[in-house]
Amino acid sequence: MSGLNAAAADLQVTGNNIANANTTGFKESRAEFADVYAVSLSGLSQTQAGMGVRVSNVAQQFNQGNLERTESNLDLAIEGQGFFSLSSDPLATTPTLYTRAGEFKVDNEGFVVSNQGDHLLSFAPEGGTVEEGFNEGVFQPLKITTTQGEPVATSQITAGVNLDATQVKPANAPVDPNDPASYNHTSSVKIYDSLGNSHIASTYYVTEREAGVPNTANNWQAYLFIDGVAFNTDGSKPPSLATHNSYAMDFNDSGELLTTPGTITYPNIDLADVDPGLSVAPLNLTFNFSDSTQYSSEFSVQNLSQDGLPVGTLTGIDINDEGVVFARFSNGGSDILGKVALTRFVNPQGLTKAGDTSWQESIDSGTSIPGQAGTGSFGLIQSGAVESSNVDLSEQLVHLIIAQQTYQANAQSITTEKEVVQTVLNI
Repeated sequence: MSGLNAAAADLQVTGNNIANANTTGFKESRAEFADVYAVSLSGLSQTQAGMGVRVSNVAQQFNQGNLERTESNLDLAIEGQGFFSLSSDPLATTPTLYTRAGEFKVDNEGFVVSNQGDHLLSFAPEGGTVEEGFNEGVFQPLKITTTQGEPVATSQITAGVNLDATQVKPANAPVDPNDPASYNHTSSVKIYDSLGNSHIASTYYVTEREAGVPNTANNWQAYLFIDGVAFNTDGSKPPSLATHNSYAMDFNDSGELLTTPGTITYPNIDLADVDPGLSVAPLNLTFNFSDSTQYSSEFSVQNLSQDGLPVGTLTGIDINDEGVVFARFSNGGSDILGKVALTRFVNPQGLTKAGDTSWQESIDSGTSIPGQAGTGSFGLIQSGAVESSNVDLSEQLVHLIIAQQTYQANAQSITTEKEVVQTVLNI
């Protein structure tokens, strides 16, 4: 009878493995058995036949399952050690459930949850950049922000241009955007104020080279205008164009910029001088002309960029292989929402099965060890993928046959014993 019960348990475990062959994150189990003997005060008899068999353990096998690609960025798979940390309470600061099933979605409050509604926990960022790190001691439910991407005021402008060395000083002065005869070249870039309003910052280049006049061939002046309004190098608005001062750009006889360090900062630019209706923070613009040249070729812009951003809308969520979650916005900006929290155990086979492809901590598993993907012995996270069941269906079907044979053999033992007893009774 113990053999029948053990074989039935083996069939049940194998059947459960087969039933979950396509369950995401499922880990196959193995029935483990031990023989049974009656123990007397003097110990085991040398002639004792034994009392059968018992199921000593149903051990789950935590070997890696295959990763399958999906179409959702919120589907996650762990390649290596670790479990996703879950909690049913959105206010929880510690996980209560652990899983390898990474089929996540967003609920009606913006939280990332499992199919059962449990919240995926993450580590809080310690700053606004990945380099500032994450606090492993602070768990928080991962929530997808629906706010707009904040604008960023422009502070740095890179302007790499080639100024035509064959040009001569313009006939007219001072520099006037409406008078092409008052400057040689111009370059413009869209910039942003603290509220995300866009403006056009234009630089007008004027050579000091005069035909037949020595020591002026490689000297240029750069004049700043924002939305057509002139600004001095100290950030002030000049009373008139005639008093508009400039940034001197001097080149050597090889066409390389001599001016060091090749940058200039226009501090505290008041945009109310551009539009009296604006109430924004002053701009502090640093222009970097370090890559500019003066060759005998046509004026060209090699590089013209700035670091400001307008207001943006959420366009998507990205999760890198270290579990860092970024909210991407239409303005090109991004926010760090957190870092997916992983947990591992010294003895994962000691975890208590909680159903729904999840586990709970137990005395046998040891204390939970939180950590970040890609550090220590923690595996990496694959976004847009899930870990399939680690059940080998062919192997399980073969084992099913073996378990069936074991069951039949034990049943045959009972039949044989019945026949022996019947024979004795008939004597």
